[in-house]
Amino acid sequence: MSAPTFQPSHSAITARLRSAGCVFAEDEATLLIAAAHAPGDLDRLVEQRASGLPLEYLLGWAEFCGQHVAVDPGVFVPRRRTEYLVQQAARLARRGAVVVDLCCGSGAVGAALLAAVDGIELHAADVDPAAVRCARRNIGPAGGQVHEGDLFAALPDTLRGRVDVLVANAPYVPTDSIGMMPPEARLHEPRVALDGGTDGLDVQRRIAEEAPSWLAPGGRLLIETSLRQARTTAALFGQAGLSARVVHSEEFDATVVLGKLQETHRK
Repeated sequence: MSAPTFQPSHSAITARLRSAGCVFAEDEATLLIAAAHAPGDLDRLVEQRASGLPLEYLLGWAEFCGQHVAVDPGVFVPRRRTEYLVQQAARLARRGAVVVDLCCGSGAVGAALLAAVDGIELHAADVDPAAVRCARRNIGPAGGQVHEGDLFAALPDTLRGRVDVLVANAPYVPTDSIGMMPPEARLHEPRVALDGGTDGLDVQRRIAEEAPSWLAPGGRLLIETSLRQARTTAALFGQAGLSARVVHSEEFDATVVLGKLQETHRK
């Protein structure tokens, strides 16, 4: 006997989501209908979304760089702006390159780089065990390795001085600004993935300071930041002995600071 079918009202769901403040209510309604397997499932999904639960947690995935990336509840949801970080890193990585993704969250950046550049050796790391479990689902099947721990302390010591491209979407929201973030992020995503300390640059500062001892000669460091913070982030690179330049995309509303370890420099 075939399973019973149901015909949810797309317009009614759209109206419910729109009344709850969902900007892309029509698209979200389509996705929730596709994710539901029974009328009760759909009702639950719609009410959870209307209450503010991130759409990606309900679907179990986020779209990022043309891929569906698994995202578990309580794990940082990859933003579209971070696709610009991937683009910049992919331009610099070559076959055989050692690539490291710090503060990897769901592993979206690492998974996208594995898809974009053939033959790289990819390592990702995060301090949050939930993020590490999620990242292993996204990166492991493509041959990447995910490590649990605090920044560079998570990495195998055999990578020291061998990293060709180091990317980081580290938290860069100032502590006092967390309360102004959208409720979806502020209430549901892990604080450790959002809070960058007093000026938002605490984690970036640590990464820039330690990066030279992990980068290969001529290795690159790329950190996503805000346009307002970019000059300070670039100064952190300079203090660590890295050359630095800022690139910005209006399309993605994204800013990345790119650094390079000089061939003769070794910290």
